[in-house]
Amino acid sequence: MGLSSSNEEIQICIFDVRRGQNEGEEMDKILFFFPNSSPFSKQLSLIGLTEALITFTSIFSPHSPCDSIHAQFHSHIFHQPEPDIWIILVLNKINDSEPLWTDHALRNFLKEIHSLFVMFHGTVRSILEKEPSGGLIRRYLYSFIMDYLRDFIVGKKLHLPSFRDCLKEHGTVQMLTISREAAIEVQSLVKELEPSAGNTPCHSLVLYQDLLVSTTLSPDDTINLFTYAVLRLTPHALSSGASSWSYLRKGNNASNIGIEHSSSVSESFYGSSDASSGEDNHYHIVRPLQPDKWSKGKDGYLVTDLWGAEVGTWVFATPTVWLQQSGERMYLCAYQHRSLTLILLIPVSSIPNGEQGVSAVKQQVLENASLKILKVEEKLSKGWGGENAYHVSGYRYLLLDGDRNVSRASPATKVTTLSKESLLAMNKLRQEVELEKSRAKLDSDGCEKDLEVCIRAKNNAWVIARTTRGKELYMVLEKANETLLYASDAVEKFSNRYCDGTFSLD
Repeated sequence: MGLSSSNEEIQICIFDVRRGQNEGEEMDKILFFFPNSSPFSKQLSLIGLTEALITFTSIFSPHSPCDSIHAQFHSHIFHQPEPDIWIILVLNKINDSEPLWTDHALRNFLKEIHSLFVMFHGTVRSILEKEPSGGLIRRYLYSFIMDYLRDFIVGKKLHLPSFRDCLKEHGTVQMLTISREAAIEVQSLVKELEPSAGNTPCHSLVLYQDLLVSTTLSPDDTINLFTYAVLRLTPHALSSGASSWSYLRKGNNASNIGIEHSSSVSESFYGSSDASSGEDNHYHIVRPLQPDKWSKGKDGYLVTDLWGAEVGTWVFATPTVWLQQSGERMYLCAYQHRSLTLILLIPVSSIPNGEQGVSAVKQQVLENASLKILKVEEKLSKGWGGENAYHVSGYRYLLLDGDRNVSRASPATKVTTLSKESLLAMNKLRQEVELEKSRAKLDSDGCEKDLEVCIRAKNNAWVIARTTRGKELYMVLEKANETLLYASDAVEKFSNRYCDGTFSLD
């Protein structure tokens, strides 16, 4: 028995508009559907509704077709990650008077599924071209998405981005602020890594704890690698067996969606589909999101058997990823020393002798950079302020830099001290801001507009948003007896001290 949702409170569908054009072949459109126990008639009905909406709205807005609809009992979120490939998320409305989710957060959820999938497997279209029948892509998608959803399940509940995560931005990078002295040491380390693969250019990411310190990748590739590192590679992910980069909150059940489980977790997830068998004809189905599959080797490098073994040997194959910017396939080598995680990406094309060549590069990195790695870790540990390093007393905030895809926020443990009323009010406010941003993009001038919103929540907390020049600041102040002037002054002080005055009104 496969994983199924109670009363189908959530549905996820991926379909290809090009397929199933002939009568009686409509099911060929569907590449993935959750829950897989849904009757075919309901699956086809959902796809038919989506195609009708897309076609109709494209008449009025050719470049921006429908991306969401909200009915009395359901919300539909649409995302088109590739030409003619659509992802749909359908949710039952739990409480019509309180918007538990924002379209923006849920769309980011869908975008992340696709971005991570492409990083490991390539585009959906490329796999369909390799094996046009669709059997291979369906097995890839089923294994990958079901492994992905495991990070959002606690007990029998599936947690999606909800109002409790309104002071958090998925799909962004959290940077570690370091001293000038530490930054010089990090830069020296990065330069030492560059010649490790000979004359071939390689890329690197440096993380400390679950924060990014340095990257030589494009912003989109950085986000993908950063997300995967925090999901599976950082010391916290390795030690806890669960990602620290998820929406899960212990004890918060307002946003839960019921999931029916069988007695066995593996049966619950894979059931009769047998997607975990790992083979389809001559293709090995790599499942990079399987939990508890990475470990630290004696030499400090992280190892996994997820990619199988090199042909004819017992040597684990080195993981590979596809870079979004260049479309190049890269070996992924991760090294860890205490709280420091170093990810080195080496072009597959530059290593003609496979695992033997990768092993040689790894050894050269240790010979050239081991002392610098020790020094960088020591510098960063001395300046590390702990999990609450970015807590600002009296404030609960989210700071976004849209140009760099970087965010900073109050620690999750501090945000959970806010009342439900405050979080719901912020969730509504963020919906309004996203709506205004969407309208601005459709304006003929295309200019970003500065925006300031300050409202009083039901519990008398102040909920504030300021946006300017691609940067956004969201804040909750639960000082019920204070005035609007106090709230405005508090934002000014925060902006001047922590944002270089970016959000100041002067």
